[in-house]
Amino acid sequence: MSRGFANELQTALAAVREASLLCTAVQSAIGDGVHSKDDRSPVTVADFGSQALVCRTLREAFPEDPVIAEEDSSALRTGDGNRLLKRVAQEVAEVRMGVDNATVCSWIDHGSAREYAPRFWTLDPIDGTKGFLRGEQYAIALALVVDGEVAVAALACPNLDPGGVVFGTIKGGGTTVQPLESTSDSVPARVTGTTDPASARFVESVESGHSSHSDSARIAQELGIVLPPVRMDSQAKYAALARGDADIYLRLPARPGYVEKIWDHAAGVLVIEEAGGRVTDMHGNRLEFHHGSRLEKNRGVIATNGLLHDAVLKAVGG
Repeated sequence: MSRGFANELQTALAAVREASLLCTAVQSAIGDGVHSKDDRSPVTVADFGSQALVCRTLREAFPEDPVIAEEDSSALRTGDGNRLLKRVAQEVAEVRMGVDNATVCSWIDHGSAREYAPRFWTLDPIDGTKGFLRGEQYAIALALVVDGEVAVAALACPNLDPGGVVFGTIKGGGTTVQPLESTSDSVPARVTGTTDPASARFVESVESGHSSHSDSARIAQELGIVLPPVRMDSQAKYAALARGDADIYLRLPARPGYVEKIWDHAAGVLVIEEAGGRVTDMHGNRLEFHHGSRLEKNRGVIATNGLLHDAVLKAVGG
């Protein structure tokens, strides 16, 4: 599948890079004290602004492709939303000059598809909203799904050392990583060669509401892992594993019946797999991206360097 998607990959990389400019500017304003710590509006502005920019790029390049993204503009069109829309449009205009409110809404709503199609994009414009507000890790995650398989992924991590990075991959073509501000210095990304579970490093969500920390601790104990977990927000966890900063990523359901959204995983899954790793649900099944906006047939997510996967599945009890 690595042939024939070069244009899609370059478009996706350009889209997440452009969105990261807006997100970085908004996050910097938080750090400069422009907004109070309990004000969530900056991440909302960045979320909508990022989606507007990415969807604008996709609509221009691939007008027939539906986009399943996290947001729509309905909350921006009435009442207090109008003031928020003005702020979103101002931030978008810093990157794309000459836009008005209606245009921004139309770009956002290009991501309002919810049904499966033989070919579609899925986008999380800011994955890791709490990390964003804390000035820590977040990601802009974009993936192209073709016939139920993730074919292309672009994953921008503006706060991942050194100085922000972006991962890109085409199925069958390997994963590369490069500085967010450079389009030329790309290098292959590879998972670790760790085979002993006891020496493994695992990464999990900061928020216990996203993944069960108690279950993770039990599994780590069963595997004999002695290193404490690395906790970070967003699909930056996939990125960390893909470039060898960790060996295991556990996202275990924190409550019964929870179903994952596809935009939270599609890009990260391909980035890991093409870096030599493996991703399944808790039962060892591959993640299925052909059931609309949710991973309806899967429960939990386990990502590893591949070499440790069977041992982790056994410890999970899947």
